[in-house]
Amino acid sequence: MIPGVFRVRVWAPVGVLTSLAYCLHQRRVALAEPRGADDRSPVDPSLLELKMVQVVFRHGARSPLKPLPQEEQQVEWKPQLLEVPPQTQFDYTVTSLAGGLKPHSPFDAQYRETTLKGGVFAGQLTQVGMQQMFALGERLRKSYVEDVPFLSPTFHPLEVFIRSSNIYRNLESTRCLLAGLFQRQKGPIVIHTDEASSEVLYPNYQNCWNLQERTRGRRQAACLQPGISEDLKKVKEEMGIAGSNGVDFLILLDNMAAEQEHGLPSCPTLKRFAQMIEQRAVDTALYVLQGEDRESLQMAVGPFLHILESNLLSAVDPATLPGKTRKLYLYAAHDVTLMPLLLALGIFDHKWPPFAGDLTMELHQHQESRAWFVRLYYQGKEQVPRGCPDRLCPLDKFLNTVSVYTLSPEKYRTLCSQAQAMGRGNGED
Repeated sequence: MIPGVFRVRVWAPVGVLTSLAYCLHQRRVALAEPRGADDRSPVDPSLLELKMVQVVFRHGARSPLKPLPQEEQQVEWKPQLLEVPPQTQFDYTVTSLAGGLKPHSPFDAQYRETTLKGGVFAGQLTQVGMQQMFALGERLRKSYVEDVPFLSPTFHPLEVFIRSSNIYRNLESTRCLLAGLFQRQKGPIVIHTDEASSEVLYPNYQNCWNLQERTRGRRQAACLQPGISEDLKKVKEEMGIAGSNGVDFLILLDNMAAEQEHGLPSCPTLKRFAQMIEQRAVDTALYVLQGEDRESLQMAVGPFLHILESNLLSAVDPATLPGKTRKLYLYAAHDVTLMPLLLALGIFDHKWPPFAGDLTMELHQHQESRAWFVRLYYQGKEQVPRGCPDRLCPLDKFLNTVSVYTLSPEKYRTLCSQAQAMGRGNGED
């Protein structure tokens, strides 16, 4: 979770991506033409050749973003929790998407304004989180270096593209993943990032006026919904914070998950209601995001889906020049990125995306028929996306599913700037 995602802030909107909308549309249409009956026959997996992998992952475990209101309920977050495990050391440098200097991070500046009990800043990647990301990197190494000789054992810039949101815990999480994936590596690896005002690796409520207006006041309104309201009152009364109006299930889950991940002594009430707190946090987030509303999902992750789709289309296009695509694309994102992505793909399990959770998209080509297929994994488990006949999804069907929510930069700007009807919420500062 990142600040500003479920409340309003204002930054100047700027462009998101350079567009190839028309060309992408024409290629998508060509790929989505109906297939013959023969294509419904079972596919021999041994004849599939892996061509590309895209991994979207949440950062590792971190300190809470906002402490609980009463000090006696707060655990101590000591600086020792931030010590870097030696195996996760890895040299990297950060640039803008255009290759320039690293942009300023307003989020990191905001986190440093909150010091938690024990001395650690809010939202900092911990040693536990670093180890989680290193383990994810090792898992990717086993899958794509050892079990299948797809990637080179050491990093090659023509094989891998790395992008992260410009938040320190995500950059450091990427470092740890790369250490697990490529292990002994010399020389810095480049991680690309973008300005906060134009970032698309999370729902950018600051840059998208329409999305901002749709969700204005909805986090507060969620606390008044039947079921959520009664459960929140019960938990807060048992914690002795009934009068703390600023505490909702998102804050409770954030503290509870962080504390449990680190084995820290948590409030007994949080432990007792852990399952309910997670479910109500999911309910709250879905209410804010309006998960069943197509346009809200489009504005939340449409530009990012456009990037993922563009990578697929470039890989299958015979006209793509050598070196213009990568074997592996890594995207360091957030829980508020994964949730709408899972909703758009029809594979959301109604559980909060965990620390170091990953969504992996593989592109395969059949060696005989030359047909293209997508395999989707969440947390290492293979999934069946909406609109796909089984886990091995024909590319045309997968693109049909994705295209419902994909937004080109131009369409994103148009939709985000549209005036909205009144009565979406009660207003929120």
